[in-house]
Amino acid sequence: MAKMTEINERAVKQLPVPKAAEFHWCGGLELRGQTSPDGFGVRVMPSGKKSFIWRHRDNDGKQHIEVIGMWEGCGGPLSVLQAIEAANERRDSIVHDKASPLPKRVRAAEEAKAKAEAEVSQPAAAKAKGKTIADLLDLYETKELGKLRTSEAIKGVFARHVRPAIGDKGLYEIRRSDVVTMLDEVEDEAGETMAARTLAYFRRACNWYAATRGDDEFMSPIVKGMFQGGNQARNRILDDQEIRDLWSALGKVTEPACYARYIRMLLLTATRRSEAAGMHISELQGDAWIIPGKRYKRLPKHAGLDHLVPLSAKAKELIGTKPDGCTKNNWFVFSTTNGDVPFSGFSKAKALLDAEINRIRKGRGDDPMPEWRLHDLRRTARTLMSRAKVDADTAERCLGHIIGGVRGVYDRHEYEDEKRHAFEALATMIDRIVNPQPNVVPLHKNA
Repeated sequence: MAKMTEINERAVKQLPVPKAAEFHWCGGLELRGQTSPDGFGVRVMPSGKKSFIWRHRDNDGKQHIEVIGMWEGCGGPLSVLQAIEAANERRDSIVHDKASPLPKRVRAAEEAKAKAEAEVSQPAAAKAKGKTIADLLDLYETKELGKLRTSEAIKGVFARHVRPAIGDKGLYEIRRSDVVTMLDEVEDEAGETMAARTLAYFRRACNWYAATRGDDEFMSPIVKGMFQGGNQARNRILDDQEIRDLWSALGKVTEPACYARYIRMLLLTATRRSEAAGMHISELQGDAWIIPGKRYKRLPKHAGLDHLVPLSAKAKELIGTKPDGCTKNNWFVFSTTNGDVPFSGFSKAKALLDAEINRIRKGRGDDPMPEWRLHDLRRTARTLMSRAKVDADTAERCLGHIIGGVRGVYDRHEYEDEKRHAFEALATMIDRIVNPQPNVVPLHKNA
């Protein structure tokens, strides 16, 4: 065991490969405004694999070591900052859980420490949030773009796609997952070519800032292979067996409690990750879900329009009842905080789900499931609608796309019946896939 003096990508990369598993503890260290919890560490295996862990004790003083997830430098899903955030989320969920195995005195100590840390870190957090991605773009456009003939076109891409999606993100808080989500949405709304172009322009801006502004704290959130573009652009669609494996794994995943319902809702409603996560009980009207225009992603000329999603019977079953401990009449449907805030622990929960899927596939003798993202479920749902013989225009409206020639502003309930039929057809198709029936019908002998 060893105590690390700093925690960042470089420090994790430099940890030597041991002959036997080694633990390197790095609790209480800070990275970009986030402080790792006590008991946070990195486990290094003889194979070279490096995973993030969190050590804590239960009521009886028994020590527990939880695996947060594998480091992305070894092919895992987590960066160092994401692992710290996931560990803090796990610690907070235990601290605030009344049924927590931690004793009251430990919970009280954790709460006091968290409060003190928050008070101490306020100036640092304020400093970090003082600079945003929008500030970076402003500098780039002012200092660099004027030299290029394509400056107006690049500014237009920033204005349409980058600023609305991540412009308010802190310069030292922006994560790769934020950029990936932005690119998925650009691809969905404006096509593969525009998504690739947006990434290229944003990469240039980040590289220019890192090279010219003398900001040692800034780390570009863009990595090689984030989006291929052109004919290699992302077009991942889950096949029937992958959908069955996903459904089976969701039946075994219990943490977070809302996660299985949330993932199923994504596929049954063909919505984006943030849209489903932010589902609020106030947005439900009978058997319809109306996503307010202020939080629904559309191209600028159609911005602000509500999006109506008629809920199939299967989707309505996922809404659930009022969360235990919720004292208000309004709550978020998918939440780990008694409905107070929407679910947000995407990285850790996805890693646990992937592990369960691969256990199922390994038991069957199959290879691990190829890499997939939550946004692929939206693309999969669209394909399943086509298989279910849903009219192409109706299927596009179900995804919130504006059809050429349709009025720019229209009543939210227009095409409601057609969309309702489409979502029921989608639910039926999914049910047939996850509950396949035998092809041979047994014949009954006459009495």
